[in-house]
Amino acid sequence: MDTDDGAVGTPQDRYARPPTGFRRWSPGLLKTDRVAEAFSGLPAGVTRAGQLLAALKEAAPQLGLSPRLVHAVDWLFCFTQPQDWEKDSRPIVWPSARMQQEALCLSPTQAKAINRCLIEFGLVSMKDSPNGKRYGKRDGHGRIIEAYGFDLSPIALRYAEFCRLAEEGRVERAIMGRLRRRATIARKSIIQILETVAEHGLYSEEWLTLRRDCNAIGCALRRVERSDEMEVGVVALERRQQNARERLEELLGLVKYDPMAPENRPQYNNYKPTPNPIKDTVVASKTHSSDGEIDPGAPAFASRQRPEKGMVHGIAPDELAKLAPKLKPYLHRASPTWPDIVGAADWLRSDLGVSKSLWGDACLAMGRELAAVAIAVVSTKDPEHFTGSPGGYFHGMVAKAKAGELHLDRTVWALRRASQPDGGQERNHSRHGRS
Repeated sequence: MDTDDGAVGTPQDRYARPPTGFRRWSPGLLKTDRVAEAFSGLPAGVTRAGQLLAALKEAAPQLGLSPRLVHAVDWLFCFTQPQDWEKDSRPIVWPSARMQQEALCLSPTQAKAINRCLIEFGLVSMKDSPNGKRYGKRDGHGRIIEAYGFDLSPIALRYAEFCRLAEEGRVERAIMGRLRRRATIARKSIIQILETVAEHGLYSEEWLTLRRDCNAIGCALRRVERSDEMEVGVVALERRQQNARERLEELLGLVKYDPMAPENRPQYNNYKPTPNPIKDTVVASKTHSSDGEIDPGAPAFASRQRPEKGMVHGIAPDELAKLAPKLKPYLHRASPTWPDIVGAADWLRSDLGVSKSLWGDACLAMGRELAAVAIAVVSTKDPEHFTGSPGGYFHGMVAKAKAGELHLDRTVWALRRASQPDGGQERNHSRHGRS
């Protein structure tokens, strides 16, 4: 019996011939190959192949491409030449498998996996030679006359898609950035509320629940990648922040007030000039306050021969910025105004651990400008100066202001004297003289 005749129609017929070694057709390869056949040169508005690669890189996050795949495409582009992208040519490159593995630091298995991914993502089409090897030839002008390897035509044909996806990605990142800023603001505001609650001894189960909820939402938001999901979490955080603020105001008995009401307007104290300001304004102090507001021997504000316009308690905003350097990072101009100083102090007080409610209490007690001066004074203190914290120190200043015992003029004068090159020597001399 003839072996060949007996094999016809048997189930083993499909295994009768040895494997050809040719690439298996897949839906992705068929689709990409069909796209590549429509190549007719660079798209309109594109003058060089680098623009195609740049568009692909920008769209990579939206396409779900890993950095390794993008790097592989970037490496393949190195083998193309400008004439390969012309209408009557095809951008085919033929680096060997060994070259690809060595250049990209891949094992043979990893290289094959990457090539399959490039095909399935529709970025390259494969043109295989009869013997399954990659090779090509160019004529004397560098034009490809025969080539088998990676066909990069699909990238050119998908240029418009890449541009659209890149723009959508930019919009999405901008939205996510705004949402993250909103989340940060809400989270910090909640932290301030919880700090205020602790300061006033109002902590209870409801605040513990708020802390747990906010921590859980914050952890969830760190894993979110879509703006619609992020917005849900941010709105939930902001709602809790608003409810917590209203609850705190209820507990503290706070009421809304008019910032321009007489008791909240800037306080201006005018001092009459004297013939000898240095002699006539030096007042020796015999006591030293527990919170360090009065410096031993510190004089009151000197009544200098200069206009009072733009001054609060005898100090100009630009001078305060010099005496308290930590204000400067939050100032946007070299010659600040008092509104600039107040805004900078509001940012600085957060760094010092002063809660928003305590800051509002200070503005009510002494006016916004003097509250800013007080914050500036606290910022100049050495950390070892505080027995507790800068926030507790500022709380003591506010209490003294309410009792009419806060003497910022003397403290600022001490800062002026300390800022002079020989200020420290003068102070030591004066102390020795008194002793």
